[in-house]
Formats: sequence, structure tokens, C-alpha cells
Amino acid sequence: MSKRISARGIIIEDEKVYVIFRRKINAGIKNEYYVIPGGGINENETLEEVVKRELKEELSIDVTIDDYLGYDESEDTIAHFFSCSIKEGNPKLGGEELARCTQDNYYEIKQIAISDLDKIDIIGKDMIIRANKKLKN
Repeated sequence: MSKRISARGIIIEDEKVYVIFRRKINAGIKNEYYVIPGGGINENETLEEVVKRELKEELSIDVTIDDYLGYDESEDTIAHFFSCSIKEGNPKLGGEELARCTQDNYYEIKQIAISDLDKIDIIGKDMIIRANKKLKN
């Protein structure tokens, strides 16, 4: 089985990172967590194209890719991370996330302070910290 390859965009403004808060309720069991915006690669698409497409779909914004930060690999996925900046638009939920958003399958864009990252459940925390350090240099 091949691994799912994805690309995610980290946008930091004023010591806060844009994330998508997720709440899934299934058979009465609530699961809440945060994700860095992004998604899976399509055939003949570059990682950079994935980031730009996914952030346009999910956050309704156009971004500039500033830097490649690295990747995380798990048993079934390889997630690539890029630091990005907003070129045009104001982040608001869009695409499939907006269409699928219900009380039991909830999506919300949030800005989380870098200093509060340890208080939330999110994959790629180290990449957010790496992006923030690069911004300061």
C-alpha cells in the first residue's frame, strides 16, 4: 500500500498560526482537534500546487509560499509543510469543508497563539515552531 502524500501551509501572523478546528461526533463520541490547512496531492500536481489549491479551497485565500519546512512521516502518510503568507483574501471557510460543516462534523478557522500550541491537539506542532523561528530570523 502506498502512503498518502499531502502538503500543508503554515501561515503565522502576529505570533498566531491559522488552523482549522475540527469536531467530529460519531455515535455520541466527540473528537476535537486542530489541523494545519492542506490536503492530498492529485496526479501531476507539485507539492507547492497542492498547498496553493488547498488553502484557496479551505481558507478562501491566495498564498505565497515562503519556505519548505520539511515533512512528517507516519505509517500511512507523508505530510510536507510549507510556511506561507497571505497574498490575497481574508481567511474564511470554503470548499468541501464549508459544504460538509454540520454540528456533528464541524470545521472552524481559528488563530492560535504560538505560546498556546501545547494546549491543543495538533499534528505538526514542531513545524509551526520551526516556521515561527524562521520568521524571526
